[in-house]
Amino acid sequence: MWGNKVQRRTTGTIAVVSALGMTAVLGGCGLGGASDDVTLKLVAADYGDSAANSSEKYWDRLVEEYEAEHPGVKIDVSVHSWNDVDREVKEMVAAGNPPDMAQIGAYADYAAKDLLYKADDLLSIPVQADFVSQLSGAGEVNGVQYGMPFASSTRVLFYNKTLFAEAGITPPKTWDELAAAAKALKAEGVKYPYALPLGSEEAQAETLQWMLSGGGGYTDDIGTYAIDSPQNVQTFAWLKDELVAKGLTGPVAPGKLNRADAFAAFADGDVGMLNGHPSLMDIAAKKGVKFGIVPTPGIEGESRVTLGVADWMTAFRKNGHREQIGDFLDFVYSEKNVLDFSRRYDLLPVTTSASETMAAAEGDRHLRTFLEELPSSELYPVDKTSWAEVSTRIKEGIGRAVAPGGSPSDVLGQIQAAATRAENAQQ
Repeated sequence: MWGNKVQRRTTGTIAVVSALGMTAVLGGCGLGGASDDVTLKLVAADYGDSAANSSEKYWDRLVEEYEAEHPGVKIDVSVHSWNDVDREVKEMVAAGNPPDMAQIGAYADYAAKDLLYKADDLLSIPVQADFVSQLSGAGEVNGVQYGMPFASSTRVLFYNKTLFAEAGITPPKTWDELAAAAKALKAEGVKYPYALPLGSEEAQAETLQWMLSGGGGYTDDIGTYAIDSPQNVQTFAWLKDELVAKGLTGPVAPGKLNRADAFAAFADGDVGMLNGHPSLMDIAAKKGVKFGIVPTPGIEGESRVTLGVADWMTAFRKNGHREQIGDFLDFVYSEKNVLDFSRRYDLLPVTTSASETMAAAEGDRHLRTFLEELPSSELYPVDKTSWAEVSTRIKEGIGRAVAPGGSPSDVLGQIQAAATRAENAQQ
């Protein structure tokens, strides 16, 4: 798979700056002797929750291995937290000094400004064809792939087995069963019967998860924003009336509760149920919490669609080095490296080959429920250049939809109006 590309890249230096907040060195190839060495910069995001498992360690190993095979290439990696990485890259681009590669949360606005390489300008055919179709399609703008999926996850319902046993209940499959379970948990003194994090950290995820379980979503069948659709209004009216108003979501108002705090409360044994992604398993296990996972409940049964999330690798055109970038990314997306990253952080592989290996591996069985959800999952509308602004509006305002005195139809209508304006401004 690597033969022709590797032969083209025998010298040069690549510097990669990873958004994980680390500096690493990766090998690559240039087009001439030492004087023609190429340095590629990569900005990446940190998926670890401590210095001990920082993504710096992943990139350090990968860079060392790549440079050993490509002595003429250096990669300079800079790693930043997820709170900072998108802003860091945006500032670099605005200053006219974009990195060669950036592993970030959105790509469409850069693609619209013609700042990015197309995926098929970079990757070998086998590598590009190996992306999970659900993810590669989400990386396209007008049928052209610019965003290369780097990590993915799906969301399922986590429940505390100990608290459920004490309350004499079983995992819910429907909204009504979820409300009944939350009521039983509250009667047992559980602090957060159902944790509903609609705070500014990641409200867009919890929001879409609930919209999908109610038959709605952020967009309609043709990709137009439909945030205030009847289904979505019904969903948030149910949340407001059946969970929040009845005191089943805990002492912190949903609009003030962030995902990280909800996860921490679950790990402390204070949460009966909440929507979560794979990394919550490790967080809870470290605290000794006995938990189970089930598909997201829907109105009349298990939700037919769940939330899928992907983060994106992008490559900026300004500095050139197309072949060197492509060779390095082919290495990044090898099955071995994709599996290593996914297993380190309990994430889902973005390639079919790695997904099939993970699905068959006994050691990865804890991720099978999440893997099974991926083909039918729905991702954020990241192909829209307006999505970053719309996502911010959701984070800032969706909590009001379930607050006392709040109106789901009014709040969703306001966000819809802002989304329409943002979309029109991009056309």
